[in-house]
Amino acid sequence: MKAGSGRIRAVVTGLGVVSPIGIGKHAFWKSLAAGRTGIDFLRAVPARDLPSKLAAEIRDFVPERFIRDKKSIKVMSRDIQLGVAAAQLAMRDAGLRKGDVDPDRLGVEFGAGRITTTPEELLEAVRACSGRASSDTASEPNPDFQFERWNEDVMGRITPLWLLRQLPNMPACHVSIEFDARGPNNTITARDSSAILALAEAVRTIERGAADCMIVGGCASNVHPVDIAKLSLYEGLSRRDDPERACRPFDFERDGTIVGEGAAVFVVEEFRHAVRRGADIYAEVLGVGAGCDGTGYENGAGGTGLVRAIQSAVRLAEINPREIGHINAHGKSTQRDDLVESRAYHRALGAHAEAIPVTALKSYFGHFDAGSGAVELAGSLLALREGWLPRTLNYETPDPRCPLDVVHDDLLPLRSRCAMTVNRTTMGQSAAAIVRAV
Repeated sequence: MKAGSGRIRAVVTGLGVVSPIGIGKHAFWKSLAAGRTGIDFLRAVPARDLPSKLAAEIRDFVPERFIRDKKSIKVMSRDIQLGVAAAQLAMRDAGLRKGDVDPDRLGVEFGAGRITTTPEELLEAVRACSGRASSDTASEPNPDFQFERWNEDVMGRITPLWLLRQLPNMPACHVSIEFDARGPNNTITARDSSAILALAEAVRTIERGAADCMIVGGCASNVHPVDIAKLSLYEGLSRRDDPERACRPFDFERDGTIVGEGAAVFVVEEFRHAVRRGADIYAEVLGVGAGCDGTGYENGAGGTGLVRAIQSAVRLAEINPREIGHINAHGKSTQRDDLVESRAYHRALGAHAEAIPVTALKSYFGHFDAGSGAVELAGSLLALREGWLPRTLNYETPDPRCPLDVVHDDLLPLRSRCAMTVNRTTMGQSAAAIVRAV
C-alpha cells in the first residue's frame, strides 16, 4: 500500500487503550517505558482453589466515566465495557465526535471471544431446579437436580436480557450505538488473532469504498475462574508465586502464561479523508496477512499459518523484510507456543529473523484472548510515535531453541519507522500486520 501505488490508503488516526498497566495511551506508554508490570496476585475472585493465583487485572476501571448511556452498562459484560470505553478514548484521541463523520460512512469492526457468564447470574435458577431455597448455600452439591423444572417456573428467575451480556457481537453493537455508526459492522471471533483480522477487514472495507472511517479493536477479560481453569488445563498457565517474574516470553525457564483483561481500539481512516480534516496520523497500515496451520499443528509444524501470514503481510506491504524495524511478538510465554512462533519467524524471514528486534508485551499484561492482540498493536503504534521500543520483561536466560533478538535490558531506540505485530492461536489461526509511521 505504498503512497505511489495508486491504491486507497488506510491510516490510524486515533488510539484508545484500557489495560492492566494503564487506562489511556499516556498512562499505558508510561508503564511500558518504565518496565512496570500489571501482573499481581488475583483479587477479583477467590484464588485458593485455582491452579494459578496470578492475573493482570484492571483495578481502577469505572465504566460510568466512559460510557454515555449509563443504562446500557447493566447489559454489558466486563469485556464489553472495556471495549466501549477504549472506543470512547480512541474517538476522543482522533478528535471525532458523534456526527463528525457521515454515519453511513462510519463502520465498526471488532475482535471478540467467548464471554464467560458469572455463576451468580444463573444461581437462583439452579437452586430452584435443585429444590433448595434461595437462602441455602450454593456450595452444597445436590445429586437430585430436577431438569424438568427448568421449563416450569425457573426461566423467570433469569433476567430476560442475560444472554446479551455473553454474545461476542455485542461490543461492536454497543460501539455502533454509542457513535451512531451505520456503516459496515462485523465481529471476528478467532481468539488471539481476532484483533488483527478485524483490522484487515476494516482496511478492506475502506479500500473497496464502503466506508471513510472504521472503529476497530478487540476486547476480552479472562480474569474468571472458568477461564483460568480451562487455560491452565489446555494451554498452560504459570504456576510461579512471584507476580513480577511469572510471565517470561522466550525465556528458557518460562512455564506458562498469565490471564489478563483489556481492550484497545483504533480509528482507521481513508488517507485523504484524514488529511482533509487535519487528523494527526499515527501510522499507515501497509499490509495485513492471515494463515492457519491446518492439520498437524504440533511443534513440528513450525507454525505454518504464521509463516503464511507474515509472508502475505510483507507481500501486501511491498517492502523488504529488512525494512521491519521491530516485531511485536505474540510471546505467550508457554514452552510450545514460543518455540513454534520463533521457528515461524525463521521460516518466513530467513536469516534476517535474528536481526530484527523483538518485544513481547504479554510480559506486562498477560494473555486475554481477542483483547491482548489489540493492546499489543497499541504498543507498537506508540513505540513508533515515541521512537523507542519497550523491553520484554523477565527475559533472563535465552532459550537456544528460540534464537531471536529479544529486547530485554532497556528501551531500544527504533532504527526504522516500520513495525510488524503478530498473533496466533494455539490451533494455528494466525495474523500479521505491518504498519509504518507517516
